[in-house]
Amino acid sequence: VQLQAYGGGLVQAGGFLRLSCAASGSTFSRYDMAWFRQAPSQEREFVAVVRKNSGGGRSYYGDFAKGRFTISRDNAKNMVYLQMNSLIPDDTAVYYCAAGSRIILSNMNNPQGYDYWGRGTEVTVSS
Repeated sequence: VQLQAYGGGLVQAGGFLRLSCAASGSTFSRYDMAWFRQAPSQEREFVAVVRKNSGGGRSYYGDFAKGRFTISRDNAKNMVYLQMNSLIPDDTAVYYCAAGSRIILSNMNNPQGYDYWGRGTEVTVSS
């Protein structure tokens, strides 16, 4: 699976962005799709995951993302999205989309559980 994330940019605190990730090369619907982020000098951090249909199609979020971010997928278009609202400077990071075929609840927030990664898209939130 090839993944390409885009939609990042510079936004003021309190603003919003919608990130998109286009997938190609394999059966998209077989994969759980996630967003991670990585700020300078920080470890890669789980943002959200949307399960494949056979996994129930549910979404899960990192604590900081709950209530502000929404992950969604469009299996017909091979796309996954991350709507980010009420952005704060601490959201500044490079955001990556990832695909995993063996994700379970206990590893969904672990980057090592994902098989494919796209190049990140940079998000900068100014105060």
